[in-house]
Amino acid sequence: MNIIEKLAKELNIKASQAEAAVKLLDEGNTVPFVARYRKEATGGLDDETLRNLSERLNTLRAVEDRREDVHRLISEQGKMTPEIEKALSAAESVAEIDDIYRPYRPKRRTRASVAVEKGLEPLAEILLSQEKGLELLKAASEFINEEKGVLSAEDALAGARDIIAERVSDSAEFRKWIRDYTYNNGLLVSKAKQEEDSVYRLYYDFSEALNRIPSHRTLAINRGEREGFLSVKVEVGEEKIISFLKERMCKKDPAPSTTEVAAAVEDAYKRLIAPSVENEVRGMISDRAEEQAIEVFKDNLKSLLLQPPVRGKVVMGFDPAYRTGCKVAVVNELGDVLVTTVVYPTPPQNKTQEAKRILTNIINTFKVDIISIGNGTASNESEIFIADLLKGIERKVSYIITNEAGASVYSASKLGSEEFPEYDVSLRSAISIARRLQDPLAELVKIDPKSIGVGQYQHDLDSKKLGDSLGGVVESCVSSVGADLNTASVSLLSHIAGINSKIARNIYDYRVTTGRFERRSDLKNVKGIGEKVYTQCAGFLRVPESKEVLDNTAVHPESYEAAKKLLKLMGYTEADVKDRKVGELEKRVSELGWENVAARLNIGEPTLRDIVSELLKPGRDPRDELPKPILRTDVMDITSLKPGMELTGTVRNVTDFGAFVDIGVHQDGLIHISRLSERYVKRARDVVSIGDIIKVRVIEVDVEKKRISLEKVG
Repeated sequence: MNIIEKLAKELNIKASQAEAAVKLLDEGNTVPFVARYRKEATGGLDDETLRNLSERLNTLRAVEDRREDVHRLISEQGKMTPEIEKALSAAESVAEIDDIYRPYRPKRRTRASVAVEKGLEPLAEILLSQEKGLELLKAASEFINEEKGVLSAEDALAGARDIIAERVSDSAEFRKWIRDYTYNNGLLVSKAKQEEDSVYRLYYDFSEALNRIPSHRTLAINRGEREGFLSVKVEVGEEKIISFLKERMCKKDPAPSTTEVAAAVEDAYKRLIAPSVENEVRGMISDRAEEQAIEVFKDNLKSLLLQPPVRGKVVMGFDPAYRTGCKVAVVNELGDVLVTTVVYPTPPQNKTQEAKRILTNIINTFKVDIISIGNGTASNESEIFIADLLKGIERKVSYIITNEAGASVYSASKLGSEEFPEYDVSLRSAISIARRLQDPLAELVKIDPKSIGVGQYQHDLDSKKLGDSLGGVVESCVSSVGADLNTASVSLLSHIAGINSKIARNIYDYRVTTGRFERRSDLKNVKGIGEKVYTQCAGFLRVPESKEVLDNTAVHPESYEAAKKLLKLMGYTEADVKDRKVGELEKRVSELGWENVAARLNIGEPTLRDIVSELLKPGRDPRDELPKPILRTDVMDITSLKPGMELTGTVRNVTDFGAFVDIGVHQDGLIHISRLSERYVKRARDVVSIGDIIKVRVIEVDVEKKRISLEKVG
């Protein structure tokens, strides 16, 4: 199998692109670095394509490793043939390779191996010959041997049938056909194991085609089975499969022994093949469901991390609670903590007036602009309280409901205690809720992505695979935004391409001992950062105060010379870049011709376009171009919703079956996938992403069950 050609075909790219990407990744380059700074080599492959290529490359190499292992194992037995070699070369998956190896794999003691030990293999060969004139009982009687436990002709025939059944079961050709047929024609069927109501009641009498069942239903059924609520099996028309096997094993002109072979074939399928194939097929659809769930999780995480920051505002973080009180923390424009307290406006204390007096004083003293309310326990009562509070103060303050998922995890973590040792766990949560409004990315990278709460069935997924995938998303997001070398936290730095947690800590320690980074190249003075690491990470780190203006852009140091030549060629200076006086740069390059200018600078056209983009907006943050979050000053309630009402909302989560939207009533509404667009939508994430601000129309409201059905408008 040519891995490069297969990658190119699967990813719909050129073989030369795949080959270049594989070479760069094998050399130890990170995906963000290759995507951003090696566009000429890869033909401009983006981050997502490169990650998919990297993951698929690992899978294909695992197939090759297994192919080599099986070839060696069969060869060591002296049983390798040209036919086996050809079949191994053609196999495209580990499952197919294992099917080929099955007859040669050391087996535990089976009915067939016991029959072979009893000397019944020659009888099995006699039966398989299906000779017309064969007298079955007479032939079988010759194998009676009391010492070996063959007491009768029927005992001998039964043993021979066991040997034939195992041979049928070990056939790679048969297994592949049956597996494919089962997948394409079978049903996944679930039944209730107990009468009690549960979240799995939808699946108490359920069936759906294996090749069409959505991933969220597969994962739900798997969980219901594990928790003891469901019995699950695969149903497929076995007559067709047995008929297929008989056509290949039994002669068209039957002999007396053909009946024995047919019985062995039927036994092979029912006893040996069907249970195995059922496990394999269920494994296939579960793997498919996991991959889909991970993709949804990745998309949601990316959208969440890249939400636009709210800059230049003093924010009050408000972590709601009942008995223990609501924790409050105010942070300034830079995220520094100004004051913390605890108030008790919610049951059972209900000290509303006291809480109003305390918070009004804090708001006026520290000039609070926005209140960020966590969406956890007591959030509804807290929102009502805050909205009422804001009506009675002169200062213009708005509020927003912030997803607090993971805040408690961060607060109790080692990182949380190191960052805020003077505050207890509950107050750290309030600080996190405030800061994640100011800069979602910088705050959320402190939390294990699996704890952020934007996926489906994450606890049912392969933990390592999920962790690796989400880690790649975080790395890409952090690298796409970049980080300020002098202010970035250790957590943020550790997700920059090429930097691990140890080097991130070394960067932080360097800041502590030297005071600050004066220029990008100072990175080389940090312990652990050699030329290789510097090359990978430098372009993603910024030094806004540097005398070198390019240090505050995504222009890589290796391209500084070209960038300076470009400015001179176009009649500009570096001071013009700093003062944002290069507005005609793109026009001037276009007039000379992009290809021509790139050639004069001895760089590729993609690199030239990236340099021009950075020179036009030094220090730019791509998140600033996204719609800002919706801020509120008054509260609505689910009881005020009526069918037909049109509202503006924020997408909070995206699943296979639709999207959940915050419309300001403390209960997210669901837009089913069928109501996301007038056209057919295969995946909800093709239409909306977390953080999107969209118009919705209320379809149905169930106040008792707190369910809101919406449809997207426009």
